Amino acid sequence: MGETVWPIPKTRKTLQVGDTGRFAKVITEKDVFAFADASGDHNPLHIDEDYAKQSVFKDRIAHGILTAGIISTVLASELPGLGTIFVELHIRFLKPVYFDDTITATGQVTEIINDKRVRLMVACVNQHGKDVAIGNAVVIPPAETKIIGAPDADTTA
Repeated sequence: MGETVWPIPKTRKTLQVGDTGRFAKVITEKDVFAFADASGDHNPLHIDEDYAKQSVFKDRIAHGILTAGIISTVLASELPGLGTIFVELHIRFLKPVYFDDTITATGQVTEIINDKRVRLMVACVNQHGKDVAIGNAVVIPPAETKIIGAPDADTTA
């Protein structure tokens, strides 16, 4: 098994307005059922095919907050990256996410609020380029970069 290679996170000192990150994921039936079990949200719109076919959506859809969770991946693994603390999210769900949709979440730094907090515009689009969710998030970026298990090196550039 290969060694995990993590992107070098941005730090409070290196983040700049305009920095961007992204992450894409196919939303599967397994993901939706696992989220339903983890959250306790077994709304039939998500898990009952017959029920969902009679709904306005005409098929099962993913939980909105599961879609928002992909934003967390952008913030925790791409921008700012490892060590980021997610403290606030304001989001609007625009379109449903269906099973097997590929959702790409993005984050872009829009404001350095102070020396500890940063605001990002966040969004999710489907494989057709349609916005499914949009909002903004506030995070506390890591003060310094230290990847646990990585060789000692100054990566705070």
